[in-house]
Amino acid sequence: MSDYSSQFLTVEVIEHTAVVTFNNPPAHTWTQQSLTDLRDLVLSLNEDKNIYALVLTGGGDKFFSAGADLNVFADGDKNVAKNMSDIFGQAFETLSSFRGVSIAAINGYAMGGGLEVALACDIRIAEEHAVMALPEATVGLLPCAGGTQNLAILVGEGWTKRMILCGERVKSERALQIGLVEEVIAKGEGKDAAISLAAKVAKQSPVAVSACKTLIQKNRAMPISQALPQERQAFIDLFDSLDQKEGVQAFLEKRKPLWLNK
Repeated sequence: MSDYSSQFLTVEVIEHTAVVTFNNPPAHTWTQQSLTDLRDLVLSLNEDKNIYALVLTGGGDKFFSAGADLNVFADGDKNVAKNMSDIFGQAFETLSSFRGVSIAAINGYAMGGGLEVALACDIRIAEEHAVMALPEATVGLLPCAGGTQNLAILVGEGWTKRMILCGERVKSERALQIGLVEEVIAKGEGKDAAISLAAKVAKQSPVAVSACKTLIQKNRAMPISQALPQERQAFIDLFDSLDQKEGVQAFLEKRKPLWLNK
């Protein structure tokens, strides 16, 4: 456990990776407090130059996260709905904008907001027993934390409609086939696989990784004709960084670079 831990989020720092375990048993449902904690955690990690990657997983082996606790919405209060949708958006959009690489280790059921937090990550690794769904419409609601948009980016409109409009649950192998996850791993091995992948990030310049991630995600908001000039400018801007100088020098000297994240 590290100083970053909170009531619902247990954080362990392993070299340059922050490993976050959801800790709201039994199903790791999201509350206003846990969502606030996640938002604030990512903002803090953005300021920690030692952190290059972030791994998210659920405690235990049954649930990654079951999403929102429906008891919160039982009385139909629209103000409650607004407050919860706002903090969901703040938490997951902050996660999506994390300057490093975020990896979801989906180690069980990822339902509703539990899948949406994985969709906000850069990469998803699912254990073989994992099940994913956005079932909000079955209770008269809809995914309000990026589900309708981020899922379509990954799997296309057809499978997005199957999962949301038809309430279809997707097991890990199907998720791999449709591009919802990038890898399927044996039960109990998701967290270690995600940490191993995150360790590869540390071999890259964190300044360059952050710039690359920003550019990759620009396709969500602008046509390629606008993004390509920004890509070229970002390349030039890297020459203001100490990491660019270190990376080139280390290559020429045939040694490992010592990144400063500056």
